[in-house]
Amino acid sequence: MLELHLVQNSLLKKVLESIKDFVTDANFHYSATGCSLQAMDSSHITLVVLLLRAEAFELYRCDRNISVGMNLNNMSKMLECAGNDDAIRIKADDGNDTITFVFESPTQRKVSNFEMRLMDIDSEQLGIPDLEHHAIVKMPSVEFARICKDLSSIGDTVIISVTREDVTFSTISDIGSANIVCSQNAAVAKPEEATVIEINEPVSLTFSLRYMNLFTKATPLSNTVTISLSSELPAIVEYKIAEMGHVRFYMDPS
Repeated sequence: MLELHLVQNSLLKKVLESIKDFVTDANFHYSATGCSLQAMDSSHITLVVLLLRAEAFELYRCDRNISVGMNLNNMSKMLECAGNDDAIRIKADDGNDTITFVFESPTQRKVSNFEMRLMDIDSEQLGIPDLEHHAIVKMPSVEFARICKDLSSIGDTVIISVTREDVTFSTISDIGSANIVCSQNAAVAKPEEATVIEINEPVSLTFSLRYMNLFTKATPLSNTVTISLSSELPAIVEYKIAEMGHVRFYMDPS
């Protein structure tokens, strides 16, 4: 038996919106500690990792470890049938080939039930070790999204260069070039507006702007984004979901 309760459906909508452009079909793995998802995009360029901890739910019941295969676009359609302020219950019984979404309005004057067919998806969970990157940049997620959008109007790739003083985002193409420099400014009134750099050695790496712009669809989940870079390791672009968990995107440099 699997049963989850969330007070506001809007959070789950935002989570789905952040990953459904990468992943069509995926297994959600439920255990006593929470829900997780790992999936490669169709081009095998990006690994998407989602974690939602059990304690973040108003009710979290998982009698045994279970993998639930779902089409993310269909799941998103189901969630769009609920208001952002609706409470949501998700239920799945052992042996059933469907999952049930129950939406309750804040006044509880309307309750909606939707059932979605599950899928049998062959996948395996990767063991991802904690890796030490050469440079880690934490900055406002809205600012990172704007930078990626602006640079994509000039070029197809972004060079991210990190020193102890600043992080530079640059691109070059047939029409010209652009450089955007964000200086480290940890001492600001609001921590979520700070740009903080942790560095062991300077790095300068090139990435696809198309994918970086897709990563920024997770911006509504978090005020900040953390970008971990190393020449020998995949980059990690991470959006923390309050105290609930995170969405991480892993991608090799170009």
